[in-house]
Amino acid sequence: MIVPVLFELFRMYQVPDAVRMQLCVGTSLAIIIPTAWRSCRAHAARGLVIPEVLRLWTVPVILGVAAGSLLAAVAPAGVFKIAFVAIAGLISTKLLLGRESWIIASELPGRAAMRGYGFVMGLASSLMGISGGSLVTMFLTLYRKTIHEAVATASGIGVPITIAGTLGYALAGLPHQSQMPPLSIGFVSIIGVVMIAPISSYVAPLGARLAHRLPRRVLEIAFGSFLLLASARFLVSLLYPGT
Repeated sequence: MIVPVLFELFRMYQVPDAVRMQLCVGTSLAIIIPTAWRSCRAHAARGLVIPEVLRLWTVPVILGVAAGSLLAAVAPAGVFKIAFVAIAGLISTKLLLGRESWIIASELPGRAAMRGYGFVMGLASSLMGISGGSLVTMFLTLYRKTIHEAVATASGIGVPITIAGTLGYALAGLPHQSQMPPLSIGFVSIIGVVMIAPISSYVAPLGARLAHRLPRRVLEIAFGSFLLLASARFLVSLLYPGT
């Protein structure tokens, strides 16, 4: 949710379109660090995190994030908008139209495949500016994990993704420092982090408790609808640069 909000704020402050999306992604990853940490602790306290997934994915997701950070240093902004539209569109389709019968297998794949999936999760998350929650949740539910197990495990994966992503985007944006707004380190806006991170971190445990109380379908429809709206916004920006 943070990237679309930052995109509008940075547009108001006339951040050049060539770097605006990268700045949104990097700042979003930094903002999510405390939120991911608190959310992870809240979910872990309920005993629903899947340890095997965390163990197999931690290193691959960091490598994926590193690859995304390298792209941020050289790729045009359109790449990140396309990535957001494509990934968010895929997730929202699964959430809104998917059925419980949409299952790949009853058990998680082997270690080699899991590590490959982990790399993809890290790469996609770093391109989209998220902690990987929606992607990991979708993946795990396709392997018959409950929505609550999936959300809890995704919160744990978000910690290494956001830390590695913040460092990567800060370094990737240094060559573009002259185009950044004041108080930015590479593609990370300190002002954006200070304004949003404390509030999002504070309400993260509330969101975790709410997620465990709401029915699965309510969670799917709410988040899927938001992703469709966000995708439409970035699609407009792709068609009409500068908007």
